[in-house]
Amino acid sequence: MQLKLPQGAIVLCIGPSNSGKSTLLEKLIAEQLLLRSEVVSSDTYRELVSDIQYIDFSTVSPEDQDVLYEDYQQLSMEAFHVLHEVVASRAKLNKVTFVDATHLRQAERAKYMEMAKKHHVPLIALVFDIPKEDIFKRDEQRLEPRGKKRLEQQIRTFQNELRHIKKEPFAKLYIWRGEDLTIARQASPHLLDIGSGIDVIGDIHGCFDEMMALIQKLGYEKKGELYTHPQGRRLLSAGDIMSRGPKSLETMLFWLRQIEAGESFMIDSNHGWKIARWLQGQKVTLQHGDELVAQEFEQYEKEYGMEEAEALKKRFADMLLAAPSHYILARNNIRKAVVAHAGILDRYIGKESKRIRDFCRYGDVQGTDERGKPIRGDWFMDHKTSELIIWGHEPKLKPFKANRTINIDQGVVFGGQLTAFRYPEESFVAVDAQHNYAGDASNPLLEAKNKRFAPPQVKHFINGFTVHTAAGEEFAIPKEKALAAMDAFSHHTLPLEQVLYIPPTMSPTPQTSALADYLEHPAEAFAYYKKHGVTQMIAEKKHMGSRAVIFIAKDEQVTKQLLNTEALGIITTRTGRAFFEEELQREVLQAIHQELLAKNYFDRFQTDYVLMDAEILPWNLKAHGLIDRQYANVAEQALMDRKFLLNKLQTTTNIDVSNWAEEYAHKLKNAARFDAVYQNYCWPTNELQGIQIAPFHILAHSQTTHFDKPHTWHMEMNALLAEDSSLFLATEYRLIETEQQEQEAITWWEDMTELGHEGIVIKPLHFIEKRKGKLLQPAIKVRGREYLRIIYGMDYTDEAQLKALKKRNPSRKMRNALQEFSLGVEGIERFVQQESSARVHECTLAALALESEPIDPRL
Repeated sequence: MQLKLPQGAIVLCIGPSNSGKSTLLEKLIAEQLLLRSEVVSSDTYRELVSDIQYIDFSTVSPEDQDVLYEDYQQLSMEAFHVLHEVVASRAKLNKVTFVDATHLRQAERAKYMEMAKKHHVPLIALVFDIPKEDIFKRDEQRLEPRGKKRLEQQIRTFQNELRHIKKEPFAKLYIWRGEDLTIARQASPHLLDIGSGIDVIGDIHGCFDEMMALIQKLGYEKKGELYTHPQGRRLLSAGDIMSRGPKSLETMLFWLRQIEAGESFMIDSNHGWKIARWLQGQKVTLQHGDELVAQEFEQYEKEYGMEEAEALKKRFADMLLAAPSHYILARNNIRKAVVAHAGILDRYIGKESKRIRDFCRYGDVQGTDERGKPIRGDWFMDHKTSELIIWGHEPKLKPFKANRTINIDQGVVFGGQLTAFRYPEESFVAVDAQHNYAGDASNPLLEAKNKRFAPPQVKHFINGFTVHTAAGEEFAIPKEKALAAMDAFSHHTLPLEQVLYIPPTMSPTPQTSALADYLEHPAEAFAYYKKHGVTQMIAEKKHMGSRAVIFIAKDEQVTKQLLNTEALGIITTRTGRAFFEEELQREVLQAIHQELLAKNYFDRFQTDYVLMDAEILPWNLKAHGLIDRQYANVAEQALMDRKFLLNKLQTTTNIDVSNWAEEYAHKLKNAARFDAVYQNYCWPTNELQGIQIAPFHILAHSQTTHFDKPHTWHMEMNALLAEDSSLFLATEYRLIETEQQEQEAITWWEDMTELGHEGIVIKPLHFIEKRKGKLLQPAIKVRGREYLRIIYGMDYTDEAQLKALKKRNPSRKMRNALQEFSLGVEGIERFVQQESSARVHECTLAALALESEPIDPRL
């Protein structure tokens, strides 16, 4: 007899004592067909909890037997309590467990039924049906015999229960009567080796022409009736290959040939499951486009006859019913990604049950709305494990990324796109639908477009909220910070759909300078990155202006479509406010637009818009009030007071005040430096005249973000914009790959800052740099010695003050810089994928909330 074992299961050994359970299991362990850890025995656990395996009742009086029996019941209860915990834990981990006990009563077996159901593993019965003569003979050979009376009772119970056991809902039932038994381990039906690569195709819904265009775009070539890839890549359907669209039969035939030849794969899905049952002749209500499949079969039967049609139906049904609920894409048996039609919970991965199949087909359905449509929960918010989950079922305008999950159903049958997700490259390939085959009624893509600017629900934010990023990060915003950010959006910022990005705060060096005369120095920034294994860096000149986010579209129609405003674009501050007054903003946008048109920018980069992170100069353009109050007046008063005091000290003759005179001469120089420094960043402007823009990040074009580009690319784009421009300003930078280049950058910084320039920003070469799964600081600012006078005070370089300042702790600033950076990246990714403004707003609101945290503003 061969016992087939799935990857995870509970195998219940059922039979009286001496029926050979332990002996058979020991034999299977000796033959290395079972691991010792895969067998749990009630006798073993009795001994573990009580030091006793068996109590001999035959040597004591009947009165004492009652006491011993009560003891035996107690220790057995404790033993089975521990045993059940172990079996449940193994089931949770999808392990095979043989339970060696008698299990003669239905109540005992029911516990395992419930356990298997809870943990989604099959319960298998291995029934030991042995002649009672053999049982008695074996008992006589035992060191601790059970006794004939007890065995007769167990045998009677077993024989009475056997007919019930055969009717109980075991996944599989084996009856062993002493013959040879072998074990066949079944490979996981879910495991799919990545091999040369997998191309996962989203919901096709009978759009055969678009499917073939996509498959050819992916590089597959026709050989006979099959399509293969020259690099050995394979296709995997995310389900719903049929229904709603015009050519379900052709689409199904394509996948049938591919799957039968082992060239392609498919997972189960809601339409696939319904059509499979219909193909088998079951009573199924065909609606929501499934009726079109029946119509195509009617035509097929007319052309090829009933016999041919029935044969094809069987092949289709077999293909659809054999499709697993999900596939696990693996490399060297290590799980990398999971493909499930409507999603999957972490605890379901690698398992199979009715509940899991239904979840993978329909998603997290939590009821129906007033129109009878399912209300779906955001199951992906609970995804915690590292696998990337690829799913479909719910049409989205663009691939939807959330919490290490990606939706690739872009509603081709509704006039959207058919998307393929290439793994392990994690890239998208898509083709446009040729028609809207499903019409306008209940079209989810049209609904999504119409609701794009719908205001977010206040209830989602008012008590605090959590942002889950596509990268799997989680940012919890507490209530008090959420309320502060909501207040800012309510009273000060532009309309929320126009606030695309809150640029992250930037941290200074983690450690203050080791040099006595400096608070900040590039050496500490270089040391931070090198400590984390970064060998390629870039140092960019830091412009002293005001941070701005600039969105420029190729025409006003694009801005209307994306930002719900009639303009060529928007320019916002780093807190989401309008950068310029309305008229000047219009002039600046027009000037930027004309320069981009002159460079043929939109056609050259095949984009409808450009989103920039920039510095707009001069500083006094936005900060004139601050400059007048905090710098000009302070400098004027300090110069006047210190000159007066120095003059008094220098003309004093009756006592020795030379030390004071020397001190105030030094203080006067500090005041003069302070006065000179802030004026470096100020100059007069007249409308557009005098305004300069230094973009340091090209964040996105209409088809993609640019976080995958190195900072040298962004600087090259900066140079392109500044070429022959009266508006854009080129930024000096240095690439640092060697110790010599590092020293040259330090010399450059020293020379530059000695003249009063603010300083430099040091970044890893790559826009997003991680080590051991953790994000590194995206940028570190290193401000010059003279510039810091306007930050820490004109006399901050005095020994006592500098010593105290060197104890500063930028850890909270560094933490916020990382969190705001991740939120900014997430928000822009969502915007480019044309998600709703509420989804983008979630990120900008969270970043603004972090800005409300009280942190030393001088850092």
